Amino acid sequence: MQLELHASEYRVSAEGITVVLLPKEFALLQFLYRNRGRTFSREQLLDHVWPMEYPVERTVDDHIYRLRKKLRPFADVEIKSVRGLGYSLSVQHSTAREANPTTRDPELHKTMRDVFGKYHLYGQGRSMLTLARQQDVLGFELDPFYSVYVHFVQGDLEWLLNTDEVPLRERLYWLLLFYMFTGDPKQNLALCEQVLEKKLLTPAQHREMEILNILELYTLAGEPSKAFERLKLSHAVIAEPKYESFIPQTAITEMFVHLVAGTEDHELEKMATAIEDGILSAKPFLREIGSYKVVKGLWMLQRQSWRKAENLLDEGLHVLDRSGFVPLKLYALHRIHHYCGTFPPKQELQQKYADMFKEEQEQIGLLKLLGPLEAAIRSELGRC
Repeated sequence: MQLELHASEYRVSAEGITVVLLPKEFALLQFLYRNRGRTFSREQLLDHVWPMEYPVERTVDDHIYRLRKKLRPFADVEIKSVRGLGYSLSVQHSTAREANPTTRDPELHKTMRDVFGKYHLYGQGRSMLTLARQQDVLGFELDPFYSVYVHFVQGDLEWLLNTDEVPLRERLYWLLLFYMFTGDPKQNLALCEQVLEKKLLTPAQHREMEILNILELYTLAGEPSKAFERLKLSHAVIAEPKYESFIPQTAITEMFVHLVAGTEDHELEKMATAIEDGILSAKPFLREIGSYKVVKGLWMLQRQSWRKAENLLDEGLHVLDRSGFVPLKLYALHRIHHYCGTFPPKQELQQKYADMFKEEQEQIGLLKLLGPLEAAIRSELGRC
């Protein structure tokens, strides 16, 4: 069983069941679930769940008692009392595997990977997460790639940073993307270039970083000329059949580079027409539709069409929110925030999106985890 934790609403869901918790109950469950299998004393739980507060040890016992009652609908989840040590949360998986022989069916495994791949392609993050939550009931084993990727999709940075279920090297790319979404683009660019130079990513991730992700950093770091130079490689790569799904995002990013570089409106109009009438018509991927609306909204900001710009930006963010890809909404807000810093719009618009960007970072926990996030990336660099 895999629990889905909704921090903004203090809800926990699994297998179609949803339970609403009180804030501290949710915080306690979240900590125990992310550290499932480990035992924590009352003192340790007080330190982690009630920092800077001074409750008594009985507070932990009371919250554990209430949590156990509320978690009863989840038969495979148990908070155990370990005599003399404290409490530990366990999640059972064996029952589902024994009850569903399809779990070990290789044909079903391939079919489910293909389904996840199709949702991935179309940018349907919510569909991926819904299916992942049902794996025990439906009787399939989640593919190793998607077992990590679903944590990225739902913005579970803390799991990606702290889990011991997957080696750091296999989480590095997703951590690096989160790192790119905040802070100084020049500093982020330098770190990404080091990762590429030392070839720390898988071949597919390395390729994606060098032909797509880094274009954004060059642009926001004030080096659009380097982005234009790198785009030559991008176009050569996406001409290959196996990279054709990169065509929409490459075109959208290229338009953003031209926008920042000051390309004239009639050229931007050609790019917009090609994206709207050609690329997105043939490949209506939710992520790319949302990203394009954001870039077009930034273009309208440059033209000082304030109302049209705001509508497009809000539409784009709404589509990205609907897609369920939490990091991509953060990515879009990061793009808006830095663009507005370079080409300031009306003050109220600039403040609106700055506040939204900060709120999104706080919901994911990026601000408090930024130090450990950078340290993890640099530690992996230091091993090479």
